[in-house]
Amino acid sequence: MRNVLAIAGREMRSYFASPIAYFVIGLFALIFGWFFYAILVLFAEQSLRMGQMMGPSSLNVNQMLIRPLLLNASVVVLFFLPMVTMRTFAEEKRSGTFELLLTSPVTDAQLVLGKFLGAMALFAMMLLVTGLDVALLFWFGNPEWKQVASAYLGLLLMGGAFISIGLFFSSVTRNQIVAVALTFATLLMLWVINWVADSAGPTLRAVLEALSITDHYDDFSKGVIDTKHIVYYLSFITFGLFLTAKSVDSERWRG
Repeated sequence: MRNVLAIAGREMRSYFASPIAYFVIGLFALIFGWFFYAILVLFAEQSLRMGQMMGPSSLNVNQMLIRPLLLNASVVVLFFLPMVTMRTFAEEKRSGTFELLLTSPVTDAQLVLGKFLGAMALFAMMLLVTGLDVALLFWFGNPEWKQVASAYLGLLLMGGAFISIGLFFSSVTRNQIVAVALTFATLLMLWVINWVADSAGPTLRAVLEALSITDHYDDFSKGVIDTKHIVYYLSFITFGLFLTAKSVDSERWRG
Protein backbone atom coordinates (compact mmCIF):
# COMPACT_ATOMS: atom_id res chain seq x y z
CA MET A 1 0.00 0.00 0.00
CA ARG A 2 2.93 2.32 0.64
CA ASN A 3 4.00 2.07 -3.01
CA VAL A 4 0.45 2.84 -4.16
CA LEU A 5 0.25 5.96 -2.00
CA ALA A 6 3.70 7.07 -3.12
CA ILE A 7 2.67 6.84 -6.77
CA ALA A 8 -0.62 8.62 -6.03
CA GLY A 9 1.28 11.42 -4.29
CA ARG A 10 3.70 11.68 -7.19
CA GLU A 11 0.75 11.88 -9.57
CA MET A 12 -0.87 14.68 -7.56
CA ARG A 13 2.38 16.65 -7.46
CA SER A 14 2.71 16.31 -11.23
CA TYR A 15 -0.81 17.70 -11.70
CA PHE A 16 -0.09 20.77 -9.60
CA ALA A 17 3.42 21.22 -10.98
CA SER A 18 1.78 22.07 -14.31
CA PRO A 19 -1.23 24.28 -15.12
CA ILE A 20 -3.46 21.21 -15.62
CA ALA A 21 -4.89 20.98 -12.09
CA TYR A 22 -5.49 24.72 -11.77
CA PHE A 23 -7.03 24.95 -15.22
CA VAL A 24 -9.31 21.94 -14.79
CA ILE A 25 -10.47 22.81 -11.26
CA GLY A 26 -10.94 26.51 -12.07
CA LEU A 27 -12.82 25.98 -15.33
CA PHE A 28 -14.96 23.21 -13.84
CA ALA A 29 -15.89 25.49 -10.91
CA LEU A 30 -16.70 28.33 -13.33
CA ILE A 31 -18.99 26.20 -15.51
CA PHE A 32 -20.66 24.63 -12.47
CA GLY A 33 -21.19 28.11 -11.00
CA TRP A 34 -22.80 29.27 -14.22
CA PHE A 35 -25.19 26.29 -14.21
CA PHE A 36 -25.93 26.98 -10.55
CA TYR A 37 -26.77 30.61 -11.25
CA ALA A 38 -28.93 29.83 -14.31
CA ILE A 39 -30.91 27.07 -12.57
CA LEU A 40 -31.26 29.15 -9.40
CA VAL A 41 -32.72 32.08 -11.39
CA LEU A 42 -35.16 29.71 -13.12
CA PHE A 43 -36.14 28.18 -9.79
CA ALA A 44 -36.73 31.62 -8.26
CA GLU A 45 -38.95 32.65 -11.19
CA GLN A 46 -40.98 29.45 -10.95
CA SER A 47 -41.31 29.85 -7.20
CA LEU A 48 -42.50 33.46 -7.62
CA ARG A 49 -45.10 32.48 -10.23
CA MET A 50 -46.37 29.62 -8.06
CA GLY A 51 -46.58 32.00 -5.09
CA GLN A 52 -48.66 34.51 -7.06
CA MET A 53 -51.04 31.86 -8.36
CA MET A 54 -51.39 29.50 -5.39
CA GLY A 55 -50.07 31.33 -2.34
CA PRO A 56 -46.80 30.40 -0.60
CA SER A 57 -44.74 28.23 -2.93
CA SER A 58 -43.83 24.69 -1.97
CA LEU A 59 -41.44 23.82 -4.80
CA ASN A 60 -39.03 21.06 -3.87
CA VAL A 61 -35.48 22.44 -3.83
CA ASN A 62 -33.92 19.02 -4.27
CA GLN A 63 -36.00 17.99 -7.28
CA MET A 64 -36.29 21.37 -8.98
CA LEU A 65 -32.80 22.77 -8.35
CA ILE A 66 -30.18 20.40 -6.96
CA ARG A 67 -31.09 17.37 -9.11
CA PRO A 68 -30.94 19.19 -12.49
CA LEU A 69 -27.80 21.01 -11.33
CA LEU A 70 -25.92 17.80 -10.59
CA LEU A 71 -27.27 16.07 -13.70
CA ASN A 72 -25.76 18.93 -15.72
CA ALA A 73 -22.56 18.55 -13.70
CA SER A 74 -22.34 14.90 -14.79
CA VAL A 75 -22.30 16.07 -18.43
CA VAL A 76 -19.47 18.50 -17.66
CA VAL A 77 -17.54 15.67 -16.00
CA LEU A 78 -17.80 13.70 -19.25
CA PHE A 79 -15.83 16.45 -21.01
CA PHE A 80 -13.31 17.19 -18.27
CA LEU A 81 -12.06 13.83 -17.01
CA PRO A 82 -10.48 12.76 -20.33
CA MET A 83 -8.26 15.85 -19.90
CA VAL A 84 -7.29 14.66 -16.42
CA THR A 85 -6.33 11.14 -17.53
CA MET A 86 -4.74 11.94 -20.90
CA ARG A 87 -1.27 12.45 -19.45
CA THR A 88 -1.15 9.66 -16.85
CA PHE A 89 0.76 7.21 -19.05
CA ALA A 90 1.03 8.99 -22.41
CA GLU A 91 3.17 11.78 -20.98
CA GLU A 92 5.36 9.26 -19.16
CA LYS A 93 6.00 7.49 -22.47
CA ARG A 94 6.68 10.70 -24.34
CA SER A 95 9.13 12.01 -21.75
CA GLY A 96 10.88 8.66 -21.33
CA THR A 97 10.09 8.24 -17.62
CA PHE A 98 7.76 5.30 -18.25
CA GLU A 99 10.72 2.94 -18.59
CA LEU A 100 11.98 4.09 -15.19
CA LEU A 101 8.59 3.27 -13.66
CA LEU A 102 8.67 -0.20 -15.21
CA THR A 103 12.10 -0.89 -13.72
CA SER A 104 11.16 0.43 -10.27
CA PRO A 105 10.25 -2.03 -7.48
CA VAL A 106 6.47 -1.72 -7.98
CA THR A 107 4.02 -4.13 -9.54
CA ASP A 108 1.78 -3.27 -12.46
CA ALA A 109 -1.24 -3.31 -10.16
CA GLN A 110 0.40 -0.89 -7.72
CA LEU A 111 1.38 1.45 -10.56
CA VAL A 112 -2.11 1.48 -12.07
CA LEU A 113 -3.88 1.79 -8.73
CA GLY A 114 -1.58 4.62 -7.63
CA LYS A 115 -2.26 6.61 -10.80
CA PHE A 116 -5.98 5.91 -10.43
CA LEU A 117 -6.02 7.22 -6.86
CA GLY A 118 -4.07 10.31 -7.90
CA ALA A 119 -6.61 11.12 -10.62
CA MET A 120 -9.49 10.37 -8.25
CA ALA A 121 -8.02 12.76 -5.67
CA LEU A 122 -7.98 15.54 -8.27
CA PHE A 123 -11.56 14.74 -9.25
CA ALA A 124 -12.60 14.79 -5.58
CA MET A 125 -11.11 18.30 -5.34
CA MET A 126 -13.17 19.35 -8.35
CA LEU A 127 -16.34 18.13 -6.64
CA LEU A 128 -15.31 19.70 -3.34
CA VAL A 129 -15.08 23.13 -4.99
CA THR A 130 -18.64 22.79 -6.31
CA GLY A 131 -19.79 22.12 -2.76
CA LEU A 132 -19.33 25.83 -2.04
CA ASP A 133 -22.26 26.63 -4.35
CA VAL A 134 -24.46 23.89 -2.92
CA ALA A 135 -23.60 25.02 0.63
CA LEU A 136 -25.36 28.33 -0.11
CA LEU A 137 -28.62 26.42 -0.48
CA PHE A 138 -28.18 24.96 3.01
CA TRP A 139 -27.36 28.43 4.34
CA PHE A 140 -30.50 30.06 2.92
CA GLY A 141 -32.79 27.03 2.62
CA ASN A 142 -33.43 23.55 3.90
CA PRO A 143 -32.70 20.94 1.20
CA GLU A 144 -32.51 17.24 2.01
CA TRP A 145 -28.83 16.51 2.63
CA LYS A 146 -29.24 12.77 2.01
CA GLN A 147 -30.27 13.32 -1.60
CA VAL A 148 -27.35 15.72 -2.10
CA ALA A 149 -24.92 13.19 -0.61
CA SER A 150 -26.37 10.42 -2.79
CA ALA A 151 -25.99 12.53 -5.95
CA TYR A 152 -22.37 13.37 -5.09
CA LEU A 153 -21.64 9.70 -4.36
CA GLY A 154 -23.01 8.84 -7.80
CA LEU A 155 -20.82 11.52 -9.39
CA LEU A 156 -17.76 10.16 -7.61
CA LEU A 157 -18.47 6.60 -8.78
CA MET A 158 -19.24 7.73 -12.31
CA GLY A 159 -16.03 9.75 -12.35
CA GLY A 160 -14.11 6.68 -11.20
CA ALA A 161 -15.51 4.74 -14.15
CA PHE A 162 -14.50 7.54 -16.54
CA ILE A 163 -11.00 7.69 -15.07
CA SER A 164 -10.46 3.93 -15.35
CA ILE A 165 -11.24 4.07 -19.08
CA GLY A 166 -9.09 7.15 -19.49
CA LEU A 167 -6.14 5.40 -17.85
CA PHE A 168 -6.46 2.50 -20.28
CA PHE A 169 -6.42 4.66 -23.40
CA SER A 170 -3.56 6.75 -22.02
CA SER A 171 -1.59 3.52 -21.51
CA VAL A 172 -1.89 2.44 -25.16
CA THR A 173 -0.55 5.61 -26.79
CA ARG A 174 2.21 8.20 -26.47
CA ASN A 175 -0.01 10.98 -27.80
CA GLN A 176 -2.18 12.79 -25.25
CA ILE A 177 -4.59 14.09 -27.93
CA VAL A 178 -5.20 10.54 -29.14
CA ALA A 179 -5.80 9.43 -25.54
CA VAL A 180 -8.36 12.23 -25.03
CA ALA A 181 -10.14 11.43 -28.30
CA LEU A 182 -10.37 7.69 -27.64
CA THR A 183 -11.52 8.20 -24.06
CA PHE A 184 -14.16 10.77 -24.95
CA ALA A 185 -15.49 8.74 -27.90
CA THR A 186 -15.83 5.60 -25.76
CA LEU A 187 -17.51 7.41 -22.87
CA LEU A 188 -19.84 9.26 -25.23
CA MET A 189 -20.97 5.96 -26.79
CA LEU A 190 -21.68 4.56 -23.33
CA TRP A 191 -23.47 7.81 -22.48
CA VAL A 192 -25.92 7.66 -25.41
CA ILE A 193 -26.26 3.90 -25.64
CA ASN A 194 -29.71 4.05 -24.05
CA TRP A 195 -30.91 6.12 -27.03
CA VAL A 196 -30.43 3.02 -29.19
CA ALA A 197 -32.17 0.91 -26.53
CA ASP A 198 -35.44 2.76 -27.13
CA SER A 199 -35.77 1.22 -30.59
CA ALA A 200 -34.28 -2.21 -29.79
CA GLY A 201 -35.98 -5.47 -28.93
CA PRO A 202 -36.74 -6.45 -25.32
CA THR A 203 -33.58 -8.51 -24.78
CA LEU A 204 -31.20 -6.09 -26.47
CA ARG A 205 -32.91 -3.16 -24.73
CA ALA A 206 -32.27 -4.73 -21.33
CA VAL A 207 -28.60 -5.28 -22.19
CA LEU A 208 -28.07 -1.75 -23.51
CA GLU A 209 -29.84 -0.16 -20.54
CA ALA A 210 -27.67 -2.22 -18.19
CA LEU A 211 -24.56 -0.80 -19.91
CA SER A 212 -25.79 2.80 -19.90
CA ILE A 213 -23.77 5.06 -17.62
CA THR A 214 -26.54 7.65 -17.36
CA ASP A 215 -29.29 5.21 -16.38
CA HIS A 216 -27.24 4.03 -13.41
CA TYR A 217 -26.67 7.59 -12.22
CA ASP A 218 -30.32 8.60 -12.39
CA ASP A 219 -31.30 6.91 -9.12
CA PHE A 220 -28.37 8.52 -7.30
CA SER A 221 -29.61 11.95 -8.40
CA LYS A 222 -33.03 11.12 -6.91
CA GLY A 223 -31.50 10.19 -3.56
CA VAL A 224 -31.82 6.43 -4.11
CA ILE A 225 -28.70 4.37 -3.40
CA ASP A 226 -29.22 0.98 -5.02
CA THR A 227 -26.55 -1.69 -4.64
CA LYS A 228 -26.92 -2.76 -8.29
CA HIS A 229 -25.75 0.70 -9.40
CA ILE A 230 -22.82 0.63 -6.99
CA VAL A 231 -21.86 -2.84 -8.25
CA TYR A 232 -22.09 -1.60 -11.84
CA TYR A 233 -19.70 1.31 -11.29
CA LEU A 234 -17.28 -0.72 -9.17
CA SER A 235 -17.27 -3.48 -11.81
CA PHE A 236 -16.70 -0.88 -14.51
CA ILE A 237 -13.78 0.59 -12.57
CA THR A 238 -12.28 -2.84 -11.91
CA PHE A 239 -12.54 -3.82 -15.58
CA GLY A 240 -10.94 -0.56 -16.72
CA LEU A 241 -8.05 -0.94 -14.27
CA PHE A 242 -7.63 -4.58 -15.31
CA LEU A 243 -7.29 -3.56 -18.96
CA THR A 244 -4.81 -0.86 -17.99
CA ALA A 245 -2.73 -3.31 -15.96
CA LYS A 246 -2.64 -5.70 -18.91
CA SER A 247 -1.59 -2.87 -21.21
CA VAL A 248 1.23 -1.88 -18.83
CA ASP A 249 2.29 -5.52 -18.54
CA SER A 250 2.52 -5.80 -22.34
CA GLU A 251 4.75 -2.70 -22.38
CA ARG A 252 6.96 -4.30 -19.76
CA TRP A 253 7.40 -7.44 -21.89
CA ARG A 254 8.06 -5.44 -25.04
CA GLY A 255 10.61 -3.36 -23.14
